[in-house]
Amino acid sequence: MTTFAPPPGAAAWRHLDARTGFEVVHFRPLPDGHRAEGCTTAVEEGRTWVVDYVIELDASWATRSARLASRSAEGGRQILLETDGAGRWRVDGASASWLDGCLDVDLESSALTNAFPVHRMRLGVGAASPAPAAFVRAADLAVERLEQRYARLPDEEGRQRYDYAAPVFDVACRLVYDGSGLVLDYPGLAVRAA
Repeated sequence: MTTFAPPPGAAAWRHLDARTGFEVVHFRPLPDGHRAEGCTTAVEEGRTWVVDYVIELDASWATRSARLASRSAEGGRQILLETDGAGRWRVDGASASWLDGCLDVDLESSALTNAFPVHRMRLGVGAASPAPAAFVRAADLAVERLEQRYARLPDEEGRQRYDYAAPVFDVACRLVYDGSGLVLDYPGLAVRAA
């Protein structure tokens, strides 16, 4: 069973290849979980955008809520996702049945959110599991269902490694995590800066 150290006070990632930008997050403990408050800024395919987020997680790292705000040349947008922890979601107060069964939020703008399913599932070496997520697009905060899968590999140099796949985006890569369960290297997307 996988265990991680508590999250650091802050972490940061530099985006690469797919876009140019930076993400910074600060963690705050809650009585029954964690709060992640962060911001991502980027230039992608000639478009600039900013996404601010506040994500609350329960003690198992399952998402409880995500409050997001984006800004781009097209204007600003805000959205609130809430879940009961059992896989039922509301988007801006309205039922979002297409997300039924999802326990995690995954932000297109963020390297952080790939930590949530790894913490929550606590996979042993050799185990694999689907981890469907409420996926939020960066520029317009559109919410979709994302089918994805994590498979735990043997640790290397004290770091946990997972084969990650999101077939709808034709993504299959190896993710490397630190002792707190935060992504160190997401090939083609981001690398840990702090």
